[in-house]
Amino acid sequence: MKWRRKVNKKDLGVLGENYATNYLKNNKFNILERNFRFSRFGEIDIIASENDYICFIEVKTRSGKLFGMPSESVNINKQKKIKMLAQIYLKGKGMLNRNVRFDVMEVFLEYTNKSYSNDNIGSNADSYIRVKEINLIRNAF
Repeated sequence: MKWRRKVNKKDLGVLGENYATNYLKNNKFNILERNFRFSRFGEIDIIASENDYICFIEVKTRSGKLFGMPSESVNINKQKKIKMLAQIYLKGKGMLNRNVRFDVMEVFLEYTNKSYSNDNIGSNADSYIRVKEINLIRNAF
């Protein structure tokens, strides 16, 4: 039986990060790391370089604007965690003297008109979803 249901938040987030990575590559960013974690402190979605900057990028994916802009969900606590992780990353790579920037990417996805079964949603989710809009907010915090 074919039916329509939403992709779970984790799969939606992974798709958003994949689309964000491709967008950055197409705009001359060099991807250094994805999903950088250090212990229990959290994660930085994408670390990239653009010109003379090391960019720490938080990706927020949504399927609509009903609850506000995705960048609004990067609150002060999340910003502090990202900044702390950035220091750990820079120190570990011997890059403490580099210029840094903290960006947010908003990825808006929309469902296509295709129907799909519960069996194939996980592996083929990107066949049923497409990018509606991507915004890169440089120096977001």
